[in-house]
Amino acid sequence: MARIETDLLVIGAGSGGLSVAAGAVQMGASVVLLEGGEMGGDCLNYGCVPSKSLIAAAKAAHGQAYAAPFGIANVTPQIDYAAAMGHVHDVIAQIAPHDSQERFERLGVRVIRAWGRFVNEREVEAGDTRIRARRIVIATGSSPFVPPIPGLDTVPYLTNETLWTLRERPGHLIVVGGGPIGMEMAQAHRRLGSEVTVLEGARALGRDDPEAAALVLERLRAEGVRTEEGTRVAEVRGAEGAIEVLDEDGRSFTGTHLLLAVGRKANTDALNLAAAGIETTRTGVKVDSRLRTTNRRVYAIGDAAGGMQFTHLAGYHAGIVIRQALFGLPATARIDHIPRATYTDPELAQVGPTEAEARKAHGPKLEVARFDYSGNDRALAERKPEGFVKVMVVKGRPVGATIVGHQAGEQIALWALAVANGLKMQALANMVAPYPTISEVSKRAAGAYFSPRLFDSALVRRVVGTVQRWLP
Repeated sequence: MARIETDLLVIGAGSGGLSVAAGAVQMGASVVLLEGGEMGGDCLNYGCVPSKSLIAAAKAAHGQAYAAPFGIANVTPQIDYAAAMGHVHDVIAQIAPHDSQERFERLGVRVIRAWGRFVNEREVEAGDTRIRARRIVIATGSSPFVPPIPGLDTVPYLTNETLWTLRERPGHLIVVGGGPIGMEMAQAHRRLGSEVTVLEGARALGRDDPEAAALVLERLRAEGVRTEEGTRVAEVRGAEGAIEVLDEDGRSFTGTHLLLAVGRKANTDALNLAAAGIETTRTGVKVDSRLRTTNRRVYAIGDAAGGMQFTHLAGYHAGIVIRQALFGLPATARIDHIPRATYTDPELAQVGPTEAEARKAHGPKLEVARFDYSGNDRALAERKPEGFVKVMVVKGRPVGATIVGHQAGEQIALWALAVANGLKMQALANMVAPYPTISEVSKRAAGAYFSPRLFDSALVRRVVGTVQRWLP
């Protein structure tokens, strides 16, 4: 068996692992990167990239069918589902070189295409190689969770990993799970011509602000997505093209395809973590605030760390680990400034607590500033007047923001910046946004925070009156 000694061993070539490997090797560390599957991990091959590519295709089809408000005749789009999936894979292919083995080897990373397994606290075996490292980073990501539903072992089903193999459009797609992935794929397939039914055990988009989620769900239902909330699946049966899903109340839902979108689980089972003294939790690897595992030479980042599951969070974690592993500097991860977005139409985005969460945490100290898209000229020009910005403010500083509406995923970045840096609302109000842009919605929300203080203040009126009497 070959043996390697290195400064840093990264297990997993998804977004987090690649960020650590690229940063570390370019700063002078020796780096070994292990990946037994696809370079680029879930995000490139099965997650963010393909899903947003399919959503883009669906948006193009929807635009043809609903062009009349702009003075252009509606037409029935001629949808080639196989070609739409070809578009998805073309986008993946364009991005793949950036995450490729060849690129990382050119950077100086030693890439081993094999799964890693701990043999002791400092060593990992991958294929016919044993690697001993000063520091190790677990960046193995997560996989779709498949619930133990009776009958599922005999009925064909899809997950976000297998959906992209389809070339024939589903006649009637049943989606189990009303979270972001489920609702995104439900709307995309409806716009591409499929009948769609979503089954959700609790409340669809249940993590989000109820008012904002309701606006999204109203749109999806108007487009023909059937959404059944409070539906707990008891059994599935049938065969390809004729699938039946039964809930606990005895109701039956039939369709041609079944998509499971009920959450994800960290990829840790094959790592033999016990050999390295690394403990796990129900959701992933146990880490402290510095992302260190119970083996202080080993870190876990991204989905493997068992917290929020976002590509951008994994990239943030990479920076936290690099500071510690390369420079020996303490660095603590936080999550209050990490945004999230659901790419339905309208989009739904959040940073920090929702209004309900903020009221529970801050009580009477909380103030809520709001501005509706219907007051934004660009939104009206784009025929996108539905939506709002809601900002949770404590002692003059935003602690969270909810945005639902056109480009919400883009607009939330401004509030993530504010929360990350502890900016005051005054800083947002001072910003001058170009006119006409959707970004003015956020500026106007900041202005709405100050409006009562300026326009409803007796003191301000007295001061203005006094100054006007003295001015020449």
